[in-house]
Amino acid sequence: MSDVKKVVVFDYGFGNIRSAERALARVGADVEITRDYDKAMAADGLLVPGVGAFAACMKGLREARGDWIVGRRLSGGRPVLGICVGMQILFERGIEHGEETAGLDEWPGEVGPLKADVVPHMGWNTVDAAAGSELFAGLDADERYYFVHSYAVHDWTLEVTNPHIRAPRVSWATHGEPFVAAVENQALWATQFHPEKSGDAGAQLLTNWIGTL
Repeated sequence: MSDVKKVVVFDYGFGNIRSAERALARVGADVEITRDYDKAMAADGLLVPGVGAFAACMKGLREARGDWIVGRRLSGGRPVLGICVGMQILFERGIEHGEETAGLDEWPGEVGPLKADVVPHMGWNTVDAAAGSELFAGLDADERYYFVHSYAVHDWTLEVTNPHIRAPRVSWATHGEPFVAAVENQALWATQFHPEKSGDAGAQLLTNWIGTL
């Protein structure tokens, strides 16, 4: 049996899908870009990209039945990785220009504007990785990752009291103020930055994710 993992990059009209495809292929995955339900459900891993506005991404995702696919995969413990706005839409809601849009509500919390002197946050930044992180395994604390965003999650409210369930690992970055840079929560992982544009460090992150599939 082949050890090569099948990864679907979910194509719902938003995201750097070709960059994600190349980055995943670079680290040895068998990659397909599609919105086909059966293929998205059968893949070892599902990557949900996202660029642009929260509301537009949610509209596109729902029209492609991506909300249902993500929910069904997670209910069966099937890995999903969200990137950039593909991470933000996993939260309860997003607020842009005073407009509130419901997200997938996999995690409680709100996506809101970054409060910083320079917005968007565009360029390279370090991440304060969570203790015991599998996503950042093998990476130095001074590694830099590529960010492009004007909105972020500023608070983490999900607590796990069941001693048999691992608490989410939440990593942070700072641009004007601290914000959530990555989350590892059972089968659902996500990054605010773009690993597919983060060079060797991003390749190691993707390698780490694929190694869990």
